[in-house]
This record gives sequence, C-alpha cells and structure tokens, in this order.
Amino acid sequence: MPAAIHAQFKQPTAEELKMTDDPKAPGAAAVYLNIEESTNDEVHFRSYYARIKVLTEKGKELATIDIPYYRTDSKITSIQGRTIHSDGTVILLIVKPEDLLIAKSGENEIKHRVFTLPSVEVGSILEYRYDLNYDDNIYSSPTWDVQRNFFVHHAHYFFTPYKGFLRGLDNMTSNLLEDQHGNPINALLAWPILPPGVNIKTDAVGHKSLDVTDVPAAPDEEWMPPIESILYKVHFYYLNANGAMRFWVQESKQWSSEVNHFAEPSKSIRDAVSGLVAPDDSNLEKAAKLYKAVQALDNTDYSRKKGHAELKHLKLKEAKRAEDTWAQKSGSSEDIALLYLAMARAAGVTAYAMKVVDRSRAVFDPAYLNMNQLDDTIIILSIDATDPKAGASGANSKNILVDPGEKMCPFERLKWTHSDTRGIRQAATGDDISITPIEDYNTNTLLRAGNITIDAHGAVTGVVKFIMTGQEALRWRQIALRNDEDEVKKQFEHELESIVPDGVEAHIDHFVALDDPDSNLVAQINLNGSMGTATSRRLMLPGFFFETRGHQPFVGQEKRLEPVDMRYGEKVTDQIVYHLPDGLTVEGAPQAANNSWPGHAVYAVKTIQGSGQITIVRSLTRAFTQAKPEEYQDLRGFYQKVDAADQQQLILTASPAAKGN
Repeated sequence: MPAAIHAQFKQPTAEELKMTDDPKAPGAAAVYLNIEESTNDEVHFRSYYARIKVLTEKGKELATIDIPYYRTDSKITSIQGRTIHSDGTVILLIVKPEDLLIAKSGENEIKHRVFTLPSVEVGSILEYRYDLNYDDNIYSSPTWDVQRNFFVHHAHYFFTPYKGFLRGLDNMTSNLLEDQHGNPINALLAWPILPPGVNIKTDAVGHKSLDVTDVPAAPDEEWMPPIESILYKVHFYYLNANGAMRFWVQESKQWSSEVNHFAEPSKSIRDAVSGLVAPDDSNLEKAAKLYKAVQALDNTDYSRKKGHAELKHLKLKEAKRAEDTWAQKSGSSEDIALLYLAMARAAGVTAYAMKVVDRSRAVFDPAYLNMNQLDDTIIILSIDATDPKAGASGANSKNILVDPGEKMCPFERLKWTHSDTRGIRQAATGDDISITPIEDYNTNTLLRAGNITIDAHGAVTGVVKFIMTGQEALRWRQIALRNDEDEVKKQFEHELESIVPDGVEAHIDHFVALDDPDSNLVAQINLNGSMGTATSRRLMLPGFFFETRGHQPFVGQEKRLEPVDMRYGEKVTDQIVYHLPDGLTVEGAPQAANNSWPGHAVYAVKTIQGSGQITIVRSLTRAFTQAKPEEYQDLRGFYQKVDAADQQQLILTASPAAKGN
C-alpha cells in the first residue's frame, strides 16, 4: 500500500479484528468505530472519514457508499477506501467510482458518486475517506449528522468558519457575505440537538468542534414523531439576524408582504369572482364556492410540473401573481392556496395566509432561525358569527381553516399534516407564530360493514363495504390522482391482504365517489375462500373478521423512549353479519366489552343474535393523536386489553338433530 494512503487510515486493533458482536449495541448489524468530518469554509474544502465494523450479513450493505453533491459548484477530489478482513488481510479500493446523474434542475445538477468497497465479509472492517471542494464564490456551513442508523463509538467534527467569522484576522468582516435579500450576513449560528452533557466547543480563533462517544442508533419505534426532529445533529448556518424574536418579526413581515403582493385581488380576479358567487351569498357560501372553483384547477403537485420549454411552447409563464394561476387554470399547491386567498379577499371575505410545517416531516422550532423549515400554506377565514350559516355564536367571528392547496381535501378541513402544527400567520393585529388546531376524531371514520355467508366447513362468500370519511378518504383520493383506477384497486387489495383471515381472498369490485371529496368514499369488496377450523361437531371462526391478522401497536414494546404520534384521531367500526349454515348454532361469541383509556380511547364490542345469523360489532375510537413517554404504560395497557379481546372466537356447534345425521 502506498505510504500516503497508509498515513490517512488507522491501524485496527486486535480486539476490533476479532469482534463478532458489540456489547454496547446488542444485535447490531454493524457499528461505526470512527467518524471524522472536517469543513474549512475559508478554503472551501470538506473531508469525511469513516471506519465500520460489519457484524452480520445485513451490515454488508454499508459497503456501498453514496455521496451526493452539486456538479456545477462542487467536486469530489479524492476517494480512498479499503476492506480489512478479520485475519488482517487488506483489500484496496481500486475500481473507479461511477457518476450517476439522478436529478437536474435548470443549470444545477445533483449528482451522486457511488462506490462499493471490495471483498466485504461478516467481520470485515470497512474504511474510506473522501474530499470535496466547492467553488470560491459560495460559502457552505456543515450539518453534523451525529446520530445514525447504527451505533457510533467515536466521532469527531471540526469546522473552520468563513474568514469573516474568525477572530484575530485584520480587515476581514462578515460584510463579505450577503443573504438572498442582499442583507449582510452578521451571525454564524448553530442549531444543535445533542445528548445531555455534550456541547460544541469554540477555540480562541473561532474554530468549532464536537467530540461524541457511544451514540446510540437512531430510534426505531412504532408511531414516532418525525425522525428529523429527534435525531442528534448540529446544523450551522450563516444569517443576518439580531435575535430570534427580531428574526421572526422581520421574516414574517417579508413573507406577508410577498403573500399580499401575489394574492392582490386584481381586476381579472374580481371579474372571475363575480362570475362564481351571487350578491346575496353569505360569506361562508362565497368561501365554499370559491374553494370548489380553485380545487377544480390542475394542481401540478399532483399531476406534473411544466418545464420552462413547455411553458414557453404553450405561451404560459411562471406564476408571479394569483391572476396568472387563474388564467392558466393550473399551478402548484402554493400557487393555488394563494389564488384562493386572493379570490376570498376579492369576494369581501376576511382571509389570512398561514405558512406551516408539514407534520409528517418535522416539528417547528422557533430557535432554528430558518424560514425553510416551513413547508405549506393554508388559509384562515374569519367568518361573521352573525351569519346563521357559519355555525358560530357568542363571538364576533369564527375562524375556519381551509387547505386549498391539498387536492381533494374537503372545505373546512385540513390534511392531518397541517393540523396540530406550528408556523407563521397573518392576522389583523400583525403577523405572529401560531399553531393549528387538533382535528376532531369524529371527522375521520372508517365503517367496514358487510354480510358473510358461512357453510358447515368454513367456506365463506360475502360482500363488505368500506365507508370512509376524513383522512382515510383523502389518502385514497390523492393516491388516485397519481394512478389509474386499476392501480388504486391493486394497492387497496394489497392492504386488504394484511387484515382478512388466512384462506380468504378479498377483491375490490368498485369505488363510489373516488373523485368527490364532499361525499363518503365507498369501496365495495367481494370475499370468498375459507377460514377457521372445522371438527366433526364444531366450527371455530375468528371473532373479528378484520382483526384476525391485525397488529395492535405497542403490545410487544415494554418501554418507550420517544413520544407517540398517531397522526390523527379516528373511529373504526366493524359491523359484520354472519349468515350461519343450517344445523349449526352459536355456542360461543365475543363477549360484550367497553374498555377505555379515560379521555383518550374507547374499545367496544357487542353481539346480536338472530334467526340463522349473528351480528358482531366492534369499534375502536381514538381521540388522541400524541402521547408522552410517561403516558406510555397507560397507552400500552389499553392496547393490551384490545389485543386480548380481539383473540376471541366465534364457535358454532351442530344441533342435536344435526349430530344424528
């Protein structure tokens, strides 16, 4: 091996070579022995080094390394790697990595440099490093990903900031840098999420460093909050700011001004509105009619975005005002939301914009001074409470939140990713940080109702209807926007496979109101097959048709490290009528139940016997969306009761007359 490469790698210890498992990470497929990352923004250079111990076959996946970078302003200048077998044999990386173009936007090409270390075995140590140079005319602060999918034994991070932020240098100020608005950069900030007792260090010159040991693997629990808001990391960024409060005041004003400019009710917008609403309509009726009109437009986030060449060919242009979106009858979710704002204002409805974090992606943190953490725009309508159609009383106005940028989202509803989340909003008293309300669980329902005929041997045929409102209906309607109906049926049947009993086939016959967000979404399903166990005298069937293979969450997890986030509250009800074969009667059926986690969830069961049939009704109502780790034992206890009750059977037995035949 060349001496230059020797100098940049570490000699493994005998203990590392012999390691077959790791007591600090029991059962791990691999562990990071070392990570070193250094960024020098003064000379526009970044380097990365890693050593990995492979402990199982799955750990061998880490032998393939994928490095993303911008082709136009950065370059991978060096890649070195080697594999060390447990007997000390060293195999160098000699294959030239391949450039794979995966995305292109305008002049910027995001490229990936991909390489695979050679001859990897269980027990190998993987070692690699690479360098990246970026152009002199840009600055780039690092993000240190401290917590990863595998346990990290030791990691060292080092950052040399841009020259204007190093002390002791003459005639070098931060005024050399400007933000996107042309304001001088005056601060270098860090947004850290770190383990207790771990802190960033700053030396006398201004270099930043961080040393961490024994970092656990990223948590992998059921129903977690957005992972990006949990993982340990440090994000550095340059900014024009004078404190968090002032930053959000300034940015909110800038954002609000841009919103008002885009959504100004021009003459063409007013003319369009006058053709959509009647003079005697209430403000609520106007808001509903305008919502339906903008929802009917082509939302390019659900169809496809038109490129510059196509826009030019069609004599269209990038939307810079709401009237552009209306004229072209298409736009992004953001464009359509702001068009609705313009039209509502043109109709005389008091309306404000709110920019929120997508709750499936992250949690808003006002300590992180970056507008880019905000994702989507919703609209707040202030409706006069004296309007009898507004459903409000005892107050001067009622706020109604609507989600016009979410195709197929009903009026007066938000997609769950926009409920119980924070962001900045416009208001009559000034712009402010605000939070959206938690969605009422009663708006999200799933009723699975059907009739199933059983013969004496357990063969079944039947029809079941899934009747959906709220978030479940919205999910399938948005899937249908991107796929034809055959593909939607295929995906629906794939989900059915996990909940119907073994031996039963479920095929969807048709949907009702798949393209009508104001109606219940219905899926009609045909069933056939066999289930249960038959003996000479009895037929034993699962008590709850859709829970025979269902998995209740949290039952097998004794402790909880992270909060629980179940997205939205809902009510799921099964109402199945079993038509019994001649000669068999009910010997045992699921017992009536009414279990609850007070204030959070209720589980109820009842059975109704009739001539030649039995109806089993099961409902699970969950009014909460999130739970803290300290509430976990109560939550788990509730779901353990649900799981135990779901194991009950429906037992049919032959009548005396039938036994004699």
